[in-house]
Amino acid sequence: MKVTALIMAGGKGERFWPRSRTNCPKQFIDVSGCGRTMIQLTVDRIRPMVKMEDIYIATNENYKALVQEQLPEIPVENILCEPVGRNTAPCIGLGAAYMLKKGEDSVMMVLASDHLIKYEDIFREVLQEAIDIAEQESNIVTIGITPDCPETGYGYIKKNSAVSKGKANAVERFVEKPDRETAIQYLNSGEYFWNSGMFVWKASTVMSSMEKYMPDIYEKLQKISDSIGTADEKQVLCEQFTAMRSESVDYGIMEKAQDIYVIPGQFGWDDVGSWLAVGRIKGGDESGNTLTGNVVTVNTKNSIIEAQDKLIATVGLDGIVVVDTEDVTLIGDKIHMGDIKKVLEQLRGSDSGAKYL
Repeated sequence: MKVTALIMAGGKGERFWPRSRTNCPKQFIDVSGCGRTMIQLTVDRIRPMVKMEDIYIATNENYKALVQEQLPEIPVENILCEPVGRNTAPCIGLGAAYMLKKGEDSVMMVLASDHLIKYEDIFREVLQEAIDIAEQESNIVTIGITPDCPETGYGYIKKNSAVSKGKANAVERFVEKPDRETAIQYLNSGEYFWNSGMFVWKASTVMSSMEKYMPDIYEKLQKISDSIGTADEKQVLCEQFTAMRSESVDYGIMEKAQDIYVIPGQFGWDDVGSWLAVGRIKGGDESGNTLTGNVVTVNTKNSIIEAQDKLIATVGLDGIVVVDTEDVTLIGDKIHMGDIKKVLEQLRGSDSGAKYL
């Protein structure tokens, strides 16, 4: 069966501000310093498995030009522009609708555009195992990341050890982000995985699941599908997609559907959710510092410092994040990096702050 891929690339990457901005969010920048942006790396790692004409990018209309610039080999008709953000369920449904309209059914990989993978060969092996299972009947496969710490920032997936297909186990349940004590219990049990948000299933299974569990969204997707290739396509897409409710695929389908399997992944996954990820990705020096650009440090340790043109010099810092851009300098401690969104809220409420978003 043909294999296709939907790469979701419509997010703003707000926790990676000030490098990630509204006009060029995280997925379109080179976070790792390798010379390739995150969305380019996402496509690079699946190219041995999927033809370029079978890769679809779901993004915001404002980012269409960025996609075309960074991924010129993707057919322009495969760039699906959402008029508004409606979370992952409508996004995935839209991708499936276009894939089915274009041709025969396919096994559809759903991937994020802002993940980094260290061991790409192992990653592709896991994806191939997922594809093999998804080809059978109406199976849905998700990739679960084997946890190595009691992380409280991710949702978790509990496996059913009594039911398996190859290296995959049936999913017993999806659970929300836990508190630390619960996360420790999950880690020690060996029964839970981090929810990576990666799924493999047939495009037809996506649509049948939408019809069964989210009929209101399915009805609008059908109207969009009927308009594809007509003069009214863009107008119908805008009207129907805007009218959809916002819903995650986890809540809308995964928590309700049957025949869901989880395959464990140990391939050096990172979702680059905040500036703390830079330390994990790039590593640190003998003082635990991750330094980029023109930086001089004295008695500084466990810090992340990103400079551009001008010199950044630090003295006596510990656990601090400093990010310098052309018009903004972010300074904060690692513990409170989650509060960046509060800064953005203040900027949105200020007449002069919008230019920094």
